[in-house]
Amino acid sequence: MYQPLSNEYAPFYQGYIDLATAGNQPILKRLKNQLNSIDDFLADIPEKKHDFAYAEGKWTIKEVLSHLIDTERVMTYRAMRIARNDQTDLPGYDQDAIVANTPIDKYAYSDLVDELVMLRQANLFFFKSLSDEDMKKKGTANGNVVSVGALLFIIVGHIEHHFNIMKNLYLKK
Repeated sequence: MYQPLSNEYAPFYQGYIDLATAGNQPILKRLKNQLNSIDDFLADIPEKKHDFAYAEGKWTIKEVLSHLIDTERVMTYRAMRIARNDQTDLPGYDQDAIVANTPIDKYAYSDLVDELVMLRQANLFFFKSLSDEDMKKKGTANGNVVSVGALLFIIVGHIEHHFNIMKNLYLKK
């Protein structure tokens, strides 16, 4: 079973990698199983919490969902470019600027949930199409070496990270 080595991603991502490897489940199975947990978990969040931020300057739950969508898109785009042997240095992105410039009030919560689920479904097809050799391919993103497989683990761990934050800081009663 493939697992990225520490030289396949920047140290910043270690926490996401750790979350993705918890439970020793094959990563593609974990990616697929998150589909159900995404839909189930987000469906249970009460409407009064959709625009809630747990502290001043923190994102609302709708903004977190927007961030999850954008980050999954960016990470999968990077994986696709690297898997297809594009060795162009890929730029970073400013997550705070992107969230700040997303007209979140124009988005229905249910549309954000549906978009995240559909994006994950599409990404599952992409990652399932890759070979073990593709997973080991490396490129550069935001000035750091990263492998296709590490990007997959980062995607899985990233959503776990934010769901844990929502459970512990947004949804505590």
